Amino acid sequence: MTGPSIVSRRGFIQSAGAIAAVGVLPNIGFGAQIDPNLSPNPEVASKLASLKPNHGVTLGKASVIGDFNATAKRYRLDKTGPRGRDFTIKMCWAPDRKRALFCGANHGVPHRLNDVWEFDLPSLTWGMLYAPDLPRGYGDLGKDTSDVEFKDGVLITKRGGPAVIAHTWWGLTYDPRHKALLFMNTWVTKKKKAVEDLGGDPEQLYEGPPLWAFYPATRTWKPFKAPKPYPRAIFSGMLEYIPDLGGSIWHANNWQMRSTWLHDYKKGTWKDLKANGGGKAFQNAAPMPEQIGYYDPKRKIIVAHRHFDTHHFDPKKNKWTKVLTGDKEDGKTPYGHDARSVLYHDPLSGHGLLVQFQTNTLWAYDPDKPSWTKLAPQGDPMPTGRKRLAYFDPAMNVVVVIHDTTVWAYRYKIN
Repeated sequence: MTGPSIVSRRGFIQSAGAIAAVGVLPNIGFGAQIDPNLSPNPEVASKLASLKPNHGVTLGKASVIGDFNATAKRYRLDKTGPRGRDFTIKMCWAPDRKRALFCGANHGVPHRLNDVWEFDLPSLTWGMLYAPDLPRGYGDLGKDTSDVEFKDGVLITKRGGPAVIAHTWWGLTYDPRHKALLFMNTWVTKKKKAVEDLGGDPEQLYEGPPLWAFYPATRTWKPFKAPKPYPRAIFSGMLEYIPDLGGSIWHANNWQMRSTWLHDYKKGTWKDLKANGGGKAFQNAAPMPEQIGYYDPKRKIIVAHRHFDTHHFDPKKNKWTKVLTGDKEDGKTPYGHDARSVLYHDPLSGHGLLVQFQTNTLWAYDPDKPSWTKLAPQGDPMPTGRKRLAYFDPAMNVVVVIHDTTVWAYRYKIN
């Protein structure tokens, strides 16, 4: 894998010192143990060092690197990077790598791919960690299934990737203990027919939740096969790692499933937490599908926002609470939807920061009040476009919005 041009470490350390002086968290990594090893861009460091609170800045065009195969080149991923993919816009921060991870499929056009990407802000680089296998169809495995096999009850590619590839919605999280990106990979693929077409026995098909792990360090995928009991793998659920529980929760609240389950990574098992005692109490308090949200390690709660309603989950109390009920006309509440907005935690301020792509707006959430505030950023405007991605970079203390390869950063607060 090739990278952007090399810059001097001393020059970046000087810039990094300036950044720390204006309040960026001082845990900037130089990638010495991380593959690909990327050299920081001094121009990016300079712009971030001078970025004031409530200001945005256009940082430039990102490099796109990776071992691009024919499928990647067919869809010009080597030129554009991954881009936003319909109901797949969540990015996950990997604290050990100090980079943000991304994967998941478009709705069908122009492709449905199982590639995995990583974005590094200091070097302004998109890195493809896993080149896509052959493209899949909307409800089948696509025109060419020569790279797929039915193995141990799972449809898997010969390189070890998921042969069925879904949207992520908010069903994507990062487990820092096991350094794994976890993905609840549920989709409408006619799996039994696909197994038959491959010459397998559809009765041997694993019917449990299709949870997959991707390991950035080794660039490999792994499917989980859980024994019963296990949750339903519905569309638009929420997967979120909670360190206090030692695992990741899978949550949904609609007619398909009304419960919050906990996954044990080591045992590969699921447990129904029976939050709120279940029943009407859970139904009335917990967010419905299409929610977005984050874990707040200081308050030890999950904040979830769905349409115009805001919810908290307290793992210690095992309880969901609807803390705000908004509406479209109140002017005080953003629209939360897993295909139209993202919501991440800002550890410096303790607030949540929401990027609303439909209205091209930024919002801040104070969980202590609780209340939302519409922000009015100064400086360079946030880029527009239908295929944007966004994440919060705690190492640089900025919200990052990416349109194709154009990168924009916004700083909410400083020390």
